[in-house]
Amino acid sequence: MQALLSFDKAPPFAAPLRFFLTAPLFGVLAGLLLLGEGGDLLASRWMPGALAATHLITIGFMLQIMLGALIQILPVVAGANLAQPLRVAGIVHPGLSLGTLLLAGGFFFGQPLALMLGAGLLGLTGAFFIWVTARALFGVPSTSPTIRGLKLALGSLGVVLGLGVLLALSLVQGWAVPLAALADLHAGWGLGAWAGVLLAAMAYVVVPMFQLTPGYPARAGWYFPVAVVTLMLGWSLALAGELAWLQQICQLALALVGAAFAALTLRLQGQRRRARADATYRYWQLGLAASILALAMLSTAAVRPEITEASAWTPAFGVLLLGGFLSFIIGMLYKIIPFLGWLHLQNYGQGRVMAQPMNRLLPDRYADRQMQIHFAALLLVLAAVFWPEWLARPAGLAFAVSNAWLFWNLFSAFRRYRQQLAEIAAKLAQ
Repeated sequence: MQALLSFDKAPPFAAPLRFFLTAPLFGVLAGLLLLGEGGDLLASRWMPGALAATHLITIGFMLQIMLGALIQILPVVAGANLAQPLRVAGIVHPGLSLGTLLLAGGFFFGQPLALMLGAGLLGLTGAFFIWVTARALFGVPSTSPTIRGLKLALGSLGVVLGLGVLLALSLVQGWAVPLAALADLHAGWGLGAWAGVLLAAMAYVVVPMFQLTPGYPARAGWYFPVAVVTLMLGWSLALAGELAWLQQICQLALALVGAAFAALTLRLQGQRRRARADATYRYWQLGLAASILALAMLSTAAVRPEITEASAWTPAFGVLLLGGFLSFIIGMLYKIIPFLGWLHLQNYGQGRVMAQPMNRLLPDRYADRQMQIHFAALLLVLAAVFWPEWLARPAGLAFAVSNAWLFWNLFSAFRRYRQQLAEIAAKLAQ
C-alpha cells in the first residue's frame, strides 16, 4: 500500500519549518522544569510542575510539529491545497507558541488568568487551523488510508481542544465535574485518536519511503484509524453513562489495537531493504518498544484498575507513552527536514543546477550523537519515577540537553540550506 505523492504541490519550506525549529525549545523548557523541581514534579500528575511539563511536551513539542507536518503533508499526500499556507502558518505558529507558554505558566504558577488566556488562545488557534484544513481536506475523497486517517485525526483534534477548554474552565471556575475521568478522556483522545491516528496516517507514507520497508497492508491501513476513533467514542459514551465496564472494554481494545499496529510496523522494519540501521530506524525502534510497554500497562490496568493506584504507575505510563511519541517524531524529523530542504533546492535549481545530496544538509553522525543523549534522557526520566531524589534533576538536565542538541541539529540543517540556496542563486545568475 503506497500513497501517490505530489511534491510539486508542496508549500514553501518556511511554512512547516518554523514549527519544526520551535518545538525542541519547548522540550528544553520541560527539561529545565524537571531540573528545577526535582522529584516533586514526578510525585503526582496533578502537581503544578507535572501539568506544566506535560503540556510543554504534548502541545509545545508534539502538537507544534504535528500541525507543521499537516501543512506540509496535506497538499502532497492528499491533494488538499491550503489557501495561503504561509499566512496560515504565520497565524497558527505564534498562537500555538504563546498559548502553550500561557497555559504552562498558568499551571506552574497557579495563575487562573494565564490558564484561561492560554486555553482560550489555544482553542481559537486550533479552531482556526481545523477550519482552514477542513475546507481543503474534506472535499477530497478518501481514496487511501492516509487520507481517511488525516480526516479522522483532524476531527479528533477538535474533540481534544474542546475537552481541554472544558477542563481549564472547570479548574478556574470550580465546576463540579469528574476532573480525573475527564483528564483521562482528554489524554485518550489526544494521544490515541489525534496523535496515534495521525502518526499511523503518516507512517503509511514515511516508513516505506524513508526506511525502505514494504508498504502497510491495505486492510490494516483502512481499519486502524476507524477502530481507534470508534473505541474512543465508546469510551466517551461509557463516561457519560457511567458504564465502568464499557470503559474498561474500550481501553483494553485500544491497547490491543495499538499494540497490533506497533507489531506490524516492527515486522515491516524487519523486512527493510536498507542494511545499515540509521538514526531514524533506531528512533522508531525505541518508540515502538516504549509504546508496546505503555500499551501493556494500559491493558493490564483495564483488567485490574486498582494497579493505577500505585504512586509510580501514572508517571511511568506517561513517560513511556510520551517518550514513544517523541522518538517517532524526532526520527521522522531527521528524514523530513533534509528531504524537504533538498526538494526545495532542487526545484530552485530549475534543472540547471543540481542540489547537493540530502546528507549534506544533516549528516548522519550529528543525528547519531543526539540520538544517544535522547535515549539516555528517556531512561533517566523513567528511572527517576522510582528514584526521584537521586535521578530527577540529572534526568531533567539530560532531557534539556537532548532537546537543545536537537534544535541545534535542525537549525544547522536550515543554515546549510540557506548557504546552498545562495550558491545555487549565484550559479543561476552566471
